[in-house]
Amino acid sequence: MAPPAPPPSRVFAELDLAPAPAQEERVGPPALPGREVHVSGSAELSALPDRARVSGRLQPCQPQRKRWNVATRAFQQEENITVTEDFSREENTYQMEAEVCITFSDFGKMQNVCNLLIEKLGTSVTINPPHFYHTPEAIDTLRRQVCVTAVGNTRRKAQEVCQLFGQALGKPLLIKEEETKEWGGHIDSHLSHSADSLTLQERIQNATAYASCRVFAVFEIKGKENRRSKLL
Repeated sequence: MAPPAPPPSRVFAELDLAPAPAQEERVGPPALPGREVHVSGSAELSALPDRARVSGRLQPCQPQRKRWNVATRAFQQEENITVTEDFSREENTYQMEAEVCITFSDFGKMQNVCNLLIEKLGTSVTINPPHFYHTPEAIDTLRRQVCVTAVGNTRRKAQEVCQLFGQALGKPLLIKEEETKEWGGHIDSHLSHSADSLTLQERIQNATAYASCRVFAVFEIKGKENRRSKLL
């Protein structure tokens, strides 16, 4: 008995012989439709205080009046200074009580001025510990920098993911700031002073501002890098 005839063969393929539409010449591999990489990235930055406010009080006797005038002239050119002199009468004499408040942006100059007051006036002058804080402009700068840094970290992460699979990173399709946080630091210059036992560096560190930002981004994925695109 003859074996049964084999079933007819089938070809599971189709050929499109229509000419492809002309495309403009472009440098680098084209982005493939529907192929995207979704990543998130974050950053955390800090900013030291940019202002310090120092206040002091003086209860001098008459011979120290000249020294007080010498000391005040030494810092009359500071950016923000307030000097208040109160006179009171006791029996047949007048007593003067003076208060000075200075805002510094140069902390080295601040220390020099405080040392000068103590050197000229001795124990008759009382210098309060400096109060460090941030101007609104410094906080705004910190916010911008942490956001830009987070976006840069997100892009680098997406680029490394694409390189892992031999692909090229395309243009961003979406960049979204998802979360921002701020802590530490002082913005208001009228906040209470820290404990007197803190050192100068501890006060600066205590007033340091911190900010963090998390970003979500979507990028195109281009085709594989080829030798021609690298040469171009």
